[in-house]
Amino acid sequence: MSLFRTFTAITGSGYRRYSTYRQATFAGAFTNTVFGFLRCYVLLAVATGAGGQAAGYDPAQLATFVWVGQGLLAVVGLWGWTELADRIRTGDIATDLLRPVHPVVSYLATDLGRAAYAMLTRFVPPVLTGPIFFDVYLPTRWYTTPLFLVSMSVAVILSFCCRYLVNATVYWLEDVRGPMVLWTLSSGILAGLYFPLRFLPEWISVPLWLATPFPSLMQTPLDVVIERDRPAVQVGLVGVQVVWVGVLLFACHVVQRRAERRLVVQGG
Repeated sequence: MSLFRTFTAITGSGYRRYSTYRQATFAGAFTNTVFGFLRCYVLLAVATGAGGQAAGYDPAQLATFVWVGQGLLAVVGLWGWTELADRIRTGDIATDLLRPVHPVVSYLATDLGRAAYAMLTRFVPPVLTGPIFFDVYLPTRWYTTPLFLVSMSVAVILSFCCRYLVNATVYWLEDVRGPMVLWTLSSGILAGLYFPLRFLPEWISVPLWLATPFPSLMQTPLDVVIERDRPAVQVGLVGVQVVWVGVLLFACHVVQRRAERRLVVQGG
């Protein structure tokens, strides 16, 4: 119970911390909305050129895919987080290791607070803007909305695990720039941010889904909300997300434990 209260308190502090960046929040929401128009027109042009459907997506589904994706990008938070890497490089991580809460748990709670704030301020504007200018697809199955919320929540935790592991490479490399560039490029393409992964041949997309966590970051929640697949497949895709979360949370703990054994505090 005490751990739950501590976790909740850290999550609340994370929410309050990110709520102080109001100008950055407004600028980010505006930018995501502008890029939503560009992406939507491009994908609608693809569907038009393909005879009204592209890889099983109709124009309304593609519009929803784009606008929900633009909001989901900030909630999942694929890029821009280097706090752990910076603290490792400067030696401030030693302070984190003295605290009673495990670093993985502490940073996860803070990130959930960030995601909650982004849900209110960065997710809502693009999702409300899209239907004003485009015909969008609205879910017809009663369980799609709760399943999407579960899928989105799992995607947030999965994104945190990936970013934590990328940041943790500084324990060995002492510089996060290389791994961060690789993460930025691969996650943008392989997560379904730039285009639906169903556009790729099955011999590429299926192994990506099963052998890597990338499609579970963006593609799965978006396919769930537009009801791209049968109900059983929808639930199965969310199940794959849950499996990846378990694997990567365990990996985060293992990496952190091994890093602590060889940790050298910079300058001390």
